[in-house]
Amino acid sequence: MISWYFYQKELIILQLSKKIMSYSKLIYHIIIRTKNSAATLTEDKENLLYKFIYGYTENKKYTLYRIGGMPNHIHLLVGLPPTIAVSSFVHDLKGCATNFIQNHQIDFPLFQGWSRSYCALSYSVHEKEKIIKYIKGQKTHHQHHNLQNELEELLDEFEIAYDNKFFLKD
Repeated sequence: MISWYFYQKELIILQLSKKIMSYSKLIYHIIIRTKNSAATLTEDKENLLYKFIYGYTENKKYTLYRIGGMPNHIHLLVGLPPTIAVSSFVHDLKGCATNFIQNHQIDFPLFQGWSRSYCALSYSVHEKEKIIKYIKGQKTHHQHHNLQNELEELLDEFEIAYDNKFFLKD
């Protein structure tokens, strides 16, 4: 009878532990360049890629708050669960997006791949709308800033060290 009581007590503890949750809200601004920063994602076809990426994130149960960019890079504001490393997300996304683009080569005839590097910055939920607005305004922003200036400003703002010798090299 005592063992049954302990068994029952352990069972109850086990059932309670299944209901315990961890709470997180991890929001990342991710910038992915095309290989050699080549302008291969044309404005008239970029929405094909963006819709694919939206579907990819939806299928994986990630939250894509915004996507946008320029012919040589894309910006994503994405919420990821704590079980997914940012590097794994970017690696998998680049692979799937490359397959999509290769299957739509007529729409992206100059695409040669993605750069090896990427930029990932974390933001709080309170900054989400500011970053959404920033990504929406990429076309206007890049009338006055090139990709290198944009990345240097972001890296400096986040106090991320970089070496110009290797910066934007593929």
